Amino acid sequence: MKNLLIISLLVLVAGVVSFAARRGHGQSQSKSAPAGKPAVRVSEIVAPKVSAFTSAATENANLRDELAWTFGGKQQRGWYLYDLLIGKTLDTREDILTTDFAEQLAAWQKKRGLQADGVLDEDALMAMVSQWQSNRLKDRTYATPDQLLTAPSADFYDPSRADELRQVERQTYAAYKQMIAAAVADPALKLVHTTSGELAPEEKYLKIVSSFRSREYQENLRRQSPNAGSAGLAVNSPHFTGRALDLYVGGNPVDTQDSNRAIQVNTPVYRWLVRNAERFGFRPYFYEPWHWEYVR
Repeated sequence: MKNLLIISLLVLVAGVVSFAARRGHGQSQSKSAPAGKPAVRVSEIVAPKVSAFTSAATENANLRDELAWTFGGKQQRGWYLYDLLIGKTLDTREDILTTDFAEQLAAWQKKRGLQADGVLDEDALMAMVSQWQSNRLKDRTYATPDQLLTAPSADFYDPSRADELRQVERQTYAAYKQMIAAAVADPALKLVHTTSGELAPEEKYLKIVSSFRSREYQENLRRQSPNAGSAGLAVNSPHFTGRALDLYVGGNPVDTQDSNRAIQVNTPVYRWLVRNAERFGFRPYFYEPWHWEYVR
């Protein structure tokens, strides 16, 4: 009886060992796969690759809101207001806080001769700002009367604006009207418009807030806003050319407070401008979401 019990135990152990061996052998070879698809070896199933830019993404998450930097004599905090422009500069729609974004930023940094670590620190941000500024209108020759036309009051955010404050450089105005037609035709924007494709009188988005300004008018604005600084009312304003347009993109039309700009950069019309305005010859002034310059 004792011998029989021992033999039974040995048979049971052998069966378990054999089953484990067969199972281990099968797993080391492959997993079953649907017909027509190659089997996947277990040895090929590995843990997700850890990105070399994981720490950069973590640091960007902090710098986006906390980076201290200066522009126009004013202390700035974070770069969250420029997410869309940064993405366009890098030609990516990746989430700004991902490792993929950090990797693409590193490639851009390398081209610019910066440390290619994928971190959007002050050096990288200021290099980006420099690129944005270099893309703006370069010829700021004061407009002559024959270069200007008086746009209809219906094109303006404030239709009661005086005639002399509704002047626009002729080519700029033609490009603006082409851009508005494209925006009106985009169903995603849901702009209120007339049957002829014009913005309806009650529609405020993308209407012109300000266009050509005389030197006298600009100086009067500076006297009214003595603390505007160089980031505000420029002494050599591109508005002197008639080729700069302030467009209504939401919030308070031309308020540079961060809280107001945070509203503006998240409106559908601003996002549309970032993606499409350059097709019509317009480029932005990064600091003012409403300000666009015709550079052709």
